[in-house]
Amino acid sequence: MIHPIPPGTRDILPDEMRELRRLHEALLGVFAERGYGEVSTPAMEYDEVMSRVDGRSAAGAYRFFDVSGDLLALRSDMTIPIARLVASRFADAGEEPLRFCYLANAFRVVSPQRGQMREFSQAGVELIGLPAPAGTVEIIEVLEAALDAAGLERAVIGLGDSDLFRQLLEEFGVPEEKRMTILTRLATHDLVGVGLELAELGLSAEQEQTCLALAQLRGGSEVLERARELGGAAVERATARIQETYDALVARGVADRVQIDLGLLRDLGYYSGAILEVYDPAVGHVLGGGGRYDDLLRRFGVNRPAAGFALYVERVHLAQMEESRRGGGA
Repeated sequence: MIHPIPPGTRDILPDEMRELRRLHEALLGVFAERGYGEVSTPAMEYDEVMSRVDGRSAAGAYRFFDVSGDLLALRSDMTIPIARLVASRFADAGEEPLRFCYLANAFRVVSPQRGQMREFSQAGVELIGLPAPAGTVEIIEVLEAALDAAGLERAVIGLGDSDLFRQLLEEFGVPEEKRMTILTRLATHDLVGVGLELAELGLSAEQEQTCLALAQLRGGSEVLERARELGGAAVERATARIQETYDALVARGVADRVQIDLGLLRDLGYYSGAILEVYDPAVGHVLGGGGRYDDLLRRFGVNRPAAGFALYVERVHLAQMEESRRGGGA
């Protein structure tokens, strides 16, 4: 007799669990070697905590009342709970950067029929108190070391800027209520939909072309010059930030994995400045992402710069298996 489990969840059997445990240990070992201390937070938070951040993926996906009538939510990621933890437990920590790592489950509203998971494991780091570009470079270095430890030597890290299109649309005079629709389409790379939205707003052909051209620019530092040729203050600010980070990565000798991607957007509403996504040619899913969230801690009463990343552990494991299979057949 089959007893079903909720869509978007799964059982893990012993053989896979042993493989996942090795991956857990490898990732946490990298984080510890880099000075990141492991923390754990409750799987549930007050809904008010999770709701301080805009964005469908950030808000608590599953809400319920406890016996006292308080509204709770299962965490959608670990960055928001760690921001709450820092404000509660480390508000007087001084100027030294705080380094935290974690391995934890999170929960989001997704479409299980597309193979997405409602419950999934994340392994990641949060670096509190080190501004850009130094803080951004550090988390990219840790991310590269984590990918190496997982055996994903072909994985690529996309580097973009979360403020580029938000500020560009404002510069073009797009009404605020329309910006989110366009940003959502950009995040899913629906360029046809973006074009239709822009045409309805009555933007000039040049403005439409600028948006669509920027969304398709990816590669080495040469794409920044191509972006600047399109003009505009928003483009100039974003490319200057990316250039500063990329130059610092080159100086540290850790730019080989990094691909500049001006079309990169993330649907978590707390990012500001540099954003990251991880891809591996062996699989069709994003393996993780992150970036800067310099304004998030202000929502909890602490004014400190911050950056971090999270890897989707099950997807990293899938990429490991696919890389092993391809390697074994070579």
